[in-house]
Formats: sequence, C-alpha cells, structure tokens
Amino acid sequence: MAPYGTSKTDLHDYPTINAVFDTNYMDPNDLNVLYAFVSNSMKPLKGKMVVVTHGPELRVFAKENYAKYQGIVDKMKALADDGVEFRMCHNALRAAGFKADDFHGFITVVPAGFPEIALLQSQGYQYINPLANRVRDTRYLDHPELKKK
Repeated sequence: MAPYGTSKTDLHDYPTINAVFDTNYMDPNDLNVLYAFVSNSMKPLKGKMVVVTHGPELRVFAKENYAKYQGIVDKMKALADDGVEFRMCHNALRAAGFKADDFHGFITVVPAGFPEIALLQSQGYQYINPLANRVRDTRYLDHPELKKK
C-alpha cells in the first residue's frame, strides 16, 4: 500500500563540516551508539570531530575501569587514532570523584563541558546531540509478524 508514492533518493556529498558531539549518557553501553554516530559522520563531513563528554559515561574513560569497559574504550581510542578529539568536563569529573590524571591519555580535560561546546560552536563547529536511540531493527517494532527470529 503506497498512496503517497515512493521516497526520493538524494545521496549528495557534503561540504567539509566540523562537528561537536554533546555526550551525556547514563548507560556506558550507549557509548557504542556514540561510536556509530561519530564513525558515520566522519567520512561524509570530512571535517574535525570533537566529542565533549560531561555525564556519567565519563567513568568509562577512567584508567581504573579499563578492564570493565575495555571494548568501549578501545573503540573510542580507535576514533581518537583517526583524529577525533575527546574533551572531558573538569567540573563533571570532579563531581564524580575523579582527578584529571585518572583518565586515559587520549582524553583532554577542559574547564567545563557546556562552555567548551559553546566555544567550539563560536569557532564554526556544528552541534550534534547524539541521543542514544538505536535504529537497528526499528522496522520490526510495529510489526509483530515481521519480528526477527
């Protein structure tokens, strides 16, 4: 049933765009979603990518938690190796009971998360709020008869 026809496709190229990702997740596993967002944005945007982390997810980046979150941290380090900058809010890490030197070497601690985002926006970075809503298998949510087995 298609009373409105079929969608159009416009797979155009993008100009070079720098982007800042505002990251604040309660569930550390949501950083896997962030990984996908950043990975899927880097190539088409061709610009600089900065992740500003200022929420409970920051505990993932603590050296003391590496064994627990190794898979996620290794993914984030791979992004850093590809040129993505990771900046962490000093206020948030202090509130969480950490010190700046508690974190892995690919993290840069900055004075505050929101002002850092504002600074980057003033420098032309485009704001991206990567909400942790997964789209994989969304098609099947409304169609019980199509549910994947």
